[in-house]
Amino acid sequence: MALRAITSSSVALVVPDALATSFSATYAGVVAFIAVATEGSFARAADRLGIGRSAVSRSVQKLESQVGARLFSRNTRSTSLTREGERFFENCHPGIERIAQALDDMRELRDGPPRGQLRIAAPVGFGRKVVAPLLHRFRDAYPEIAVDLMLDDRVVDFTTDRVDVSFRDGRMEDSQVIARQIMPMHLFVCATPGYLERRGPIERIDDLLAQRAIHFRTASGRVAEWEFSVDGDSRKLLPPAMEAFNDSDLVLQAVLEGRGIAQLAGYQVSEYLRSGQLVACLPHYAPNDCGHYICYQSRRQLPARIRVFIDFMVASIRACSASYAGEVMAARLATPSSVKTSRHARYATTA
Repeated sequence: MALRAITSSSVALVVPDALATSFSATYAGVVAFIAVATEGSFARAADRLGIGRSAVSRSVQKLESQVGARLFSRNTRSTSLTREGERFFENCHPGIERIAQALDDMRELRDGPPRGQLRIAAPVGFGRKVVAPLLHRFRDAYPEIAVDLMLDDRVVDFTTDRVDVSFRDGRMEDSQVIARQIMPMHLFVCATPGYLERRGPIERIDDLLAQRAIHFRTASGRVAEWEFSVDGDSRKLLPPAMEAFNDSDLVLQAVLEGRGIAQLAGYQVSEYLRSGQLVACLPHYAPNDCGHYICYQSRRQLPARIRVFIDFMVASIRACSASYAGEVMAARLATPSSVKTSRHARYATTA
């Protein structure tokens, strides 16, 4: 019997370690018990476990002796659980299922094809616009992988939220996870041509203080500041706003309707920049140190379902990002002549 010492200030007591004691004697009995209870027969349980009927019977008898109760009522024609057996089954069954699932997951590392449940988290805007449209192609390629996509702008916890893969925007500061940048995150202040005709051109960062801003409210409840890069230095600004939303698509819709201006991600606005529905303001001051990342917990012994999903998404999203790279680059190069030629105008942005 394994022993464990418990020491107080003046007395040392020695008590049995319940975990070691029970595990050494009951695990085989519990497995045999669950098999008999599930199959309703010692013979069928023996076939399922691949052992002899007598071995199953001995394991169950040993278990009954240890717990001090009969678990089955048996006669020549039937086997059924006693009340004590029913209670024991209810308590043991979830644990056995989790052990079986753990063994299945380990086999999945070796044996194809990739299969199982895959839980993914992504920011609402990026998940809706970029990740979700790719999932049907992924499912076509890997039909035995069940996908559960959770859209949430907060930074999810891999353990608490039971997430396998997470997409994140911005700058990566969490050193506890593996993060691969799948594409740069371009941020542009955008407005409709009609809005700019009514309100006048925006040539300096400080011109934003006289505009009607549309703000995005983060999952923490904080309004996201607008970010700029000025001569290699970071500058943040919070222009006065008449509207704020906690959904980036609603921010975009308000801008498209000409109700104001907003700083939006390149993947959201590329098609509207191409069509001329939106104009990128101050693109030469857009920050260039942000990215879109795919994150997971470890590079070692990744289950096949996670490994193929990461590879698929990295390749697919990078291919998609090329489709709007032209619009993004054109917007960054569209520097107003007043800023190109005037040293005073450039200095005014940093005031």
